[in-house]
Amino acid sequence: MARRQTQKKQRNEPVVVDAHLGEIDHRLTRRAVVNNFRRGIVSQDSVCDAHPELLRVARNFGRPTRVKCPICAKDQLVTVTYLFGPRLPTHGKFIATRAELQQFVNRPERYTGYLVEVCRSCAWHHLLKTREI
Repeated sequence: MARRQTQKKQRNEPVVVDAHLGEIDHRLTRRAVVNNFRRGIVSQDSVCDAHPELLRVARNFGRPTRVKCPICAKDQLVTVTYLFGPRLPTHGKFIATRAELQQFVNRPERYTGYLVEVCRSCAWHHLLKTREI
């Protein structure tokens, strides 16, 4: 998801520069939440509360993973990608394919992408990564 910018050399030769704006990995937070659930510090109701729209997208368009749900262990998790930024709905835009994401990478505006894992069985969800594009 790197934005490509070109700069001109003195002899009018383009130079390609990768401009990664940043990525945040939320796996440590995920581990803490799962550990707190297993210790009985937080209830299943408080961690399995995915929004109905997120569940709908996960059921219909989620990308399957090999990871079992850490809460119910009944189902494999799926991932869903949302984008937020200029000229997008306030609730974000679901991104279904890499080609669709590439369209936003090529735009001059900056967007924030969110990769969320979801369990379709128990409604567990957690933010895995945040990336600026």
